[in-house]
Amino acid sequence: MAYMTKEIYFAGGCFWGVEHFFKGVDGVVATAPGYANGKLDDPSYEQVYTDSTGHAETVRVSYNPDRVSLQRLVRLFFASIDPLAENRQGHDTGTRYRTGVYYTDDAERHVLEEEFRSLEARLGQRPATELQPLKSFWPAEERHQDYLEKNPGGYCHLSLKVFRYLRLYQDLELMLEGEPDMVARMAETAAMIAERMQFFWTGFYRVQGDKLVLGPFQGPPACFRIGYGKGVCGTAWKESRTVVVPDVEKFPGHIACSSQSRSEIVVPIIRDGAVTAVLDIDSTRTGTFDSDDAVWLEMICGLL
Repeated sequence: MAYMTKEIYFAGGCFWGVEHFFKGVDGVVATAPGYANGKLDDPSYEQVYTDSTGHAETVRVSYNPDRVSLQRLVRLFFASIDPLAENRQGHDTGTRYRTGVYYTDDAERHVLEEEFRSLEARLGQRPATELQPLKSFWPAEERHQDYLEKNPGGYCHLSLKVFRYLRLYQDLELMLEGEPDMVARMAETAAMIAERMQFFWTGFYRVQGDKLVLGPFQGPPACFRIGYGKGVCGTAWKESRTVVVPDVEKFPGHIACSSQSRSEIVVPIIRDGAVTAVLDIDSTRTGTFDSDDAVWLEMICGLL
C-alpha cells in the first residue's frame, strides 16, 4: 500500500550519530546526512569542515506521518542533543556542529514553534538550537551515508545509553497502549526499565495523603513510606522536579533504604499540575545518572 511521506531536517552535531539515531525511530522510512543552509553549492566534507561555508551537518528525515508525528520527531530530537550547547555537541565543536531544525513546509512552522516554546519552558532559558526554513541541502558523500552501519565501531557523539532509551521508550509506549490501570502500567514500566537498563532498584512511590507509599518495583526490599519533602523522593515530590543525586551520601536528609545505593534519580509524575507519584531509580555506583537519564525518564513518565 502506498503512503505519503514528509521530510524534516535535523542538525544535531556529527551527522553520523544523528542519522543512526533516527534510523531507529519507528515511522522513519529513510535518512540522508548532508550539509544544510550554507553559502556554497554542493560543498565537500573537507570544505564544510573548515567552518567557512556556513553549512551545518544535517540529516534529512523522511517519515510516514500516519506512524510518527512531527511533534514526536522533534521531541526525540531534543532528547538526543544538548539544546543549550552553542556550536558544539559532545566533543565536536564548530559552527558545522550547531543544532537546528529546518523545515520545507511553512504550514508546519506553528507546530515547530510550539515545540520550541515547550523546550524553552522546560529548560528555563532559550535554547541554542535554531529554527529556520531550509534554504539548501546537499547530500554528503557516499562514505558518510549509513556510516555507523558500515562502521559499527565508528565514532559517535551520542552515548549508547541514548539509543537504549530510544528503544525502551518506543517499546513501552506500545506495551502500555490500551491498559487503563495505573498500577499495572507502573509494574510493566518498572520491569522494562530494570530489564533494559540494569539499574539496581527501579520502582514507584504513589502519593497517598501526606506520604509517598511504595508501589510496583524491581529490586531488593525498600522503604514502605516516605514523608513529604523527605529524602530524594520526598524532595522531588515537594519541588515537582527531577532530582539527580550523584552521591547519595552527600544529599542532606538522604533516606537509606539500602546501603548498596550510591546514586539516585527521582522523576515526578505530574497530572493536572499535581504530583501523583514518583519514579525512583538507584544505582550501586556513584555518578550513574545525568541529564540524558533525566530527559528520557521524564518522557517515559509522560507515558504514564
